[in-house]
Amino acid sequence: MSHAHIDDLDRIPLEDGIVYRPIRRRLGVTGFGANAYTAEKPGEHVIEPHDETSAGSARHEEMYVVLTGHAAFKVGEEDVDAPPGTIVLVEPATHREATAVEPDTTVLVIGGVPGAAGPITPFEYWYAANPAYKSGDYDTAYAIAAEGLEDHPRHGSLNYQLACYAALAGNLDVARRHLEIAYEEEPRARKWSQDDNDLRAITGG
Repeated sequence: MSHAHIDDLDRIPLEDGIVYRPIRRRLGVTGFGANAYTAEKPGEHVIEPHDETSAGSARHEEMYVVLTGHAAFKVGEEDVDAPPGTIVLVEPATHREATAVEPDTTVLVIGGVPGAAGPITPFEYWYAANPAYKSGDYDTAYAIAAEGLEDHPRHGSLNYQLACYAALAGNLDVARRHLEIAYEEEPRARKWSQDDNDLRAITGG
């Protein structure tokens, strides 16, 4: 485990007033690029004008998160006002830059090759399905969560959730198939199902 506070990162001056705050090297990140940049004065660049297709780039998809201060982004032809908490995602070939609106504006940059971050963690699928589940739209909940089967066809917890959605939607044969996989792949699934009202139609619990 590694950790650091943004205020403890090195401050390496670059051109045009930009201050480089190395995160990847400090923490030893290996799964994605991560750094931060600070502009100490309003009007200075906090993100230099560039795209991710130049010789010095890694052709990354980049996500910018404004941590402190206030930034003004120019992404392609679009202006983005970016107070703290703003998140801006930019494709590799799109030109981007940002200037500080307030003193000591710091922007976190996370980058990676498009498509390289998969497979998506299984929980994202049933988390995304939760609003439909809560509203009683079980067919939609099932459809959303079932997208995860492409990468995780036998994931125990994902199949358990799909069994619940299918049972609630009245698709009992589908629910049984998912529950069978859940029992095989997730040792806790049988205990979960004993008192789970979502599965009452097939377990009788």
